[in-house]
Amino acid sequence: MKIRIDIDAKHEESSITIHAKEWTKEVEELVNLLQNKQPKRIVSVQEDRSILLNPEEIDYVFARNRKVFAMIGGECMELKMKLYEVEKILHVSGFIRFSKSVVGNINQIDRFELSFNGNLCVFFKSGSKEYVSRKYVQQLKAQIVEGGELHDY
Repeated sequence: MKIRIDIDAKHEESSITIHAKEWTKEVEELVNLLQNKQPKRIVSVQEDRSILLNPEEIDYVFARNRKVFAMIGGECMELKMKLYEVEKILHVSGFIRFSKSVVGNINQIDRFELSFNGNLCVFFKSGSKEYVSRKYVQQLKAQIVEGGELHDY
C-alpha cells in the first residue's frame, strides 16, 4: 500500500481519497478507522443489571451452552449477542477468531505456548488463558506479525 500526504496551506479542509483495484478487507478496515467506527462500549448483563464494558479490557469472548460471555480479568460477563455479531463489531478493536467458540483480543495477549496436539495456548495479561485451534493459528500469527492493534498503522 502506498501512502501519499500533501500538506499545503492552499487546502481549505482535509480530505482523503483511497485508490484501490477492488474493495478488500484492508480497504474496509481503513475506511472504518477513518470514520472512527470503533465500538465504544459493549453491554453485558448480570442478574437484572446492564453493565458497560470497554472492548480493550476484554480478554476474550466465548460461547457456551448457547450463551455468549466476555472474560475480563478472570470475571465472566454474559452478553446478549451472538458470537459472530461480537466478532464483527470487535474486529476493528483487535479481536480475532481463536476457535469455533472463542474470539480473542490480540492486544491483551501476554505470551503463547504450543500444545502437544498442535493447538496454541494463549496467556492474557490478566492471567487467564484460552486455546487457539489449529485452524486459526496461521491467521493469528499473521495478525500478530502485522502489529496486533489494527488501528495502529
